[in-house]
Amino acid sequence: MRVVEISPVTRIEGHAKITLHLNDDGLVEDSQFHVTQVRGFEKFCEGRPFYEMPSLMARICGICPVSHLLASAKACDAVMAIRIPAAGERLRHVVHLGQIIQSHALNFFHLSAPDLLLGMDSAPAKRNVVGLVEAHPEIARLGIQLRKYGQRVIERLAAERVHPAWIVPGGVASPMSEAARDELLAGIPAAKEGAERALALLKSVLDRFKDEVANFGNFDSVYMGMVDADGLMNLYDGGLRFRDAEGEIVADHVPAEAYSDFIGEAVEKWSYLKMPYYKPMGYPDGLYRVGPLGRINVVDRCGTPRADEELEAFRAAYGRIVTSSFHFHYARLIELLYAVEKLEIFLKDPDILDTRVRAHAGPNAREGVGIAEAPRGTLIHHYRVDGDGLMTWANLIIATGNNNLAMNKSILQVARHFVKGNKLKEGMLNRVEAVVRAYDPCLSCSTHAAGQMPMEVQLLGPDGAVLDRIAQADEV
Repeated sequence: MRVVEISPVTRIEGHAKITLHLNDDGLVEDSQFHVTQVRGFEKFCEGRPFYEMPSLMARICGICPVSHLLASAKACDAVMAIRIPAAGERLRHVVHLGQIIQSHALNFFHLSAPDLLLGMDSAPAKRNVVGLVEAHPEIARLGIQLRKYGQRVIERLAAERVHPAWIVPGGVASPMSEAARDELLAGIPAAKEGAERALALLKSVLDRFKDEVANFGNFDSVYMGMVDADGLMNLYDGGLRFRDAEGEIVADHVPAEAYSDFIGEAVEKWSYLKMPYYKPMGYPDGLYRVGPLGRINVVDRCGTPRADEELEAFRAAYGRIVTSSFHFHYARLIELLYAVEKLEIFLKDPDILDTRVRAHAGPNAREGVGIAEAPRGTLIHHYRVDGDGLMTWANLIIATGNNNLAMNKSILQVARHFVKGNKLKEGMLNRVEAVVRAYDPCLSCSTHAAGQMPMEVQLLGPDGAVLDRIAQADEV
């Protein structure tokens, strides 16, 4: 048995490695996706006042802090047992759309485009954002402009682009000014054109990747995402919908507080990333996918004109349920266009300037669950408090964690198809990494495993030889 290690996995957020286990014939028999960092937010928030949770949880991630703010604030809303003002909800939605725009632009243009435009087998020294700037400067600029607009939406409302504290229990801290509304509306045409160009660019290169489309995590699974009452996409609020590989809705409009009836959580000793699964199918058979591809598969429509046109074309080309994880890229860009269109709708609503944006209350319930659709998928924050509103327990299911079983299965499928151990080539291993990048994992967000965590200490001699070792599994 031979082990090939890919460490670190590149062009992702966070730290991970992949091990491929090859038999004597050089064929891949097994693989593991090891997430090698760990966070402790659930534990060190205990004892804190619940109303501190949104700004605390925003520190989990520098890429999608708004999603954590939203899910955390919604959990706190439930603890307060209140209804927040309509303008507060609209503004939460607006700032979240800004994050979707900047995050999707970052993934497509700067993390994935080097593979898509320069080629999976191109020289690794050039297959990066610097090489992309050299070969396609106009494409790199477009990505920067789109991301800059999304970040400007966040900054104009929340005062800070990273780790803002503007979303609070009960709504938001301040209303939108007319000047901010006008500035953001003025940027819509360029952002919409950028999203359209990104979609056209991806569609123009898809024929080069037929083998990847066929083998990049191409399998049946359950899909999960939030929908509104009419089955339309809603990235801020709604009920959970589960749709199976045949397109049948197996659970619909599941309220946030009932998530644990459908989602179980498992752990494996070789990763700090939990393994959520669809409970009715058990572990590990209950593999499901979230994020852009999951949402596109579960919704009836997006609910905005151009995004619905693109969704219809996508389904016409690949079917009602699209199973290849390579098409996370395509689905992500449909969502990018949707986010720009939806943002325009909100900004043109005169009620967006209403100054009633926050409700105030103390703890009126001992438990609260908040769910939002982060760029990478469904994000769940679940809190319990004591009678004084102090945190006693928290559970987080991060978007990337929801895809963990699917990422592991995708890695194995790609490795078995592309990796030939008797004649290894760099492009083979890059494809193993590339299927991970398709999911756009945010690993520093997602490592909140509970259970047995292995620790190993080695004593090394001057020559590097292992003189002694001790290993244990600590209960966390």
